[in-house]
Amino acid sequence: MPYSYASHLKCPVCDNEYDLHEIHQLCECGAPLLVEYDLERLQQEVDIQLLKERSNDLWRYHELLPVASEENVVTLGEGMTPLLNMPRLGAHYGIDHLYMKDESLIPTGSFKARGAAVGISRAKELGVEEFAMPTNGNAGAAWALYAARTGMRATIVMPQDAPMITRSEVALAGASLYLVNGLISDAGKMVAEKVQQQGVYDASTLKEPYRIEGKKTMGLEIAEQLGWKMPDVILYPTGGGVGLIGIYKALQELKAIGWITGRLPRLVAVQAEGCAPIVKAWQEKKERSEFWEESTTVAFGINVPKALGDFLVLRALYDTSGAAVAVSDQELLQVQQEVAAMEGAFVCPEGAATFAAAKRLAVEGWIRPGESVVVLNTGAGIKYPDTVQTEAPVLEIGDSIL
Repeated sequence: MPYSYASHLKCPVCDNEYDLHEIHQLCECGAPLLVEYDLERLQQEVDIQLLKERSNDLWRYHELLPVASEENVVTLGEGMTPLLNMPRLGAHYGIDHLYMKDESLIPTGSFKARGAAVGISRAKELGVEEFAMPTNGNAGAAWALYAARTGMRATIVMPQDAPMITRSEVALAGASLYLVNGLISDAGKMVAEKVQQQGVYDASTLKEPYRIEGKKTMGLEIAEQLGWKMPDVILYPTGGGVGLIGIYKALQELKAIGWITGRLPRLVAVQAEGCAPIVKAWQEKKERSEFWEESTTVAFGINVPKALGDFLVLRALYDTSGAAVAVSDQELLQVQQEVAAMEGAFVCPEGAATFAAAKRLAVEGWIRPGESVVVLNTGAGIKYPDTVQTEAPVLEIGDSIL
């Protein structure tokens, strides 16, 4: 049996197909390319029971990943993060079965390690020696560290007010780090210039086809961890939206090979009120979003004014009878505290936004009694030390706390 059943690249807009063995970025029509698999052959040749014998990382699903040879896998042990029951918080929110997929325990402290692991592994397999990418912080950190793991050169451009820890990760990994006094969209323009002028590999969100394949493993894991049964709702913090697109792709592939059956979960894209282009487009029943002017939010990872794959996010929402929700910074910061106090989890601001959205949807009756709900915490709260402000009394030696 082959290590991977990937067969070709396909454009979701014009249906153009591309050779998997060559370097491709976007389709000639400008749309992202997606990896297609020989699912019929995979269904016939791969037994689901094989997973029981494999290591607890995302490479356990290698047949549904694009890396053709195991020798090209670049790994730091990523994947199979906990799916935690949150009973106290669920009772508080009126959600009978609330779970958190906790990506804070993955290498580099965020779900971005999944995309970096598969993206870097595939780039290595294709002979890439140098890449450039814009980032809001965590993705750049992950790609820089995985690049260091395999000796690949990296150029990372991020907004000046990106989390300090992510800057340090990039710098320590030996990548070329640049800070821009602007947004990720401004960083993207600078990366595009370097790509055009110097011909380096463009690792920008959805401008290479493989990051999404790493992130789709969140969906594969959720399915396996629930005994190959689907939750009713999955909520995801959405900036570029690759994670949500990937989860939807994963569930479609699992259904095609018969590992899951029935209706797919209702997917919910969660954004901040200060940057909610997907929410606005969904409310207006549009196929694409508009650029969000003067975007701002403490949930820095979802501060993306315009996503290249917005139409894929919206398609996933429409196809699953899902929704898009915008929460305020005040709401998500309050919920971040609730999650820590009631369940002992220090979630990132983006993860807190998904809990805030679930809370609201339960109050509104969109999440119904008895339904099972999975929220994604996409990173560790400790990577955002400036988000939480605390005060404590200072004692002198000899003072008492009684």
